[in-house]
Amino acid sequence: MEKHRPPEHNGYPIPQPDYQGPQGPYPGPGVGYQGPQGPYPGPQAGYPVPPGGYAGAGPGGFPVQNQPAYNHPSGPGGTPWMPTPPLPLNCPPGLEYLTQIDQILVHQQIELLEVLTGFETNNKYEIKNSLGQRVYFAVEDTDCCTRNCCGASRPFTLRILDNLGQEVMTLERPLRCSSCCFPCCLQEIEIQAPPGVPVGYVTQTWHPCLPKFTLQNEKKQDVLKVVGPCVACSCCSDVDFELKSLNEETVVGKISKQWSGLVKEAFTDADNFGIQFPLDLDVKMKAVMLGACFLIDFMFFERTGNEDQRAGVWQ
Repeated sequence: MEKHRPPEHNGYPIPQPDYQGPQGPYPGPGVGYQGPQGPYPGPQAGYPVPPGGYAGAGPGGFPVQNQPAYNHPSGPGGTPWMPTPPLPLNCPPGLEYLTQIDQILVHQQIELLEVLTGFETNNKYEIKNSLGQRVYFAVEDTDCCTRNCCGASRPFTLRILDNLGQEVMTLERPLRCSSCCFPCCLQEIEIQAPPGVPVGYVTQTWHPCLPKFTLQNEKKQDVLKVVGPCVACSCCSDVDFELKSLNEETVVGKISKQWSGLVKEAFTDADNFGIQFPLDLDVKMKAVMLGACFLIDFMFFERTGNEDQRAGVWQ
């Protein structure tokens, strides 16, 4: 049998660089290899919530990564988005993010025009999880006349967008009386997910001293209560609005207005909030709690420049 001869050029063999001959069969996995891992089993019981600065895996085993598909032009482009989890059964599209978390951070953006001129602009909010990943971006949609004439008592539409820029929730607040002397016309807000489909309501409950709210489902049936302090003043400390059972005997979560520092509190109305709720709470009620946070912000902490001037005249 004729032996294999290397290729030649003008009678001279062509060298084969780094050729080591044919390789043998695959030797198999190395020592210690345990084979492919199975599906992620989920967090173990008693697993603590990671701190805010933790940069490892996200809730439910999802890795921390940037989602470049959408960066809202009004928001910071460098904030990482929370990866999209699978959509569970009976979950409105867009709310699947809330199934993975038991804490939400709401950061209102500072508007330079509003700081310098006192001219009220549409509010914008970043909504993040406990790892600092952006979950949603919220934008107020209110006309200029309504914002500057009605101030913090204004009716508004708040549109909540996901990382693709799709509107997944709409919050509608009608015009209501802001005085506690008229219990027949109290504050309320409607939460829609997807837009046009109500999933719950937040209604103010009249009380002579305490700010109280009732969280309702899509059928307007009472589910939970929110009770605030007698004086909702954030002076060098947080202000907690507790989430309670209907009989107000059990605390299951809270909405906290976080102290942002003397300079920011004095010269802007940009507020920071933290929302805590049970992980297994119905995802629709988690969305309703987010709506309650925005209603509380406008009622107690959204102080416009025009209102500051009127307050000075009244005093």
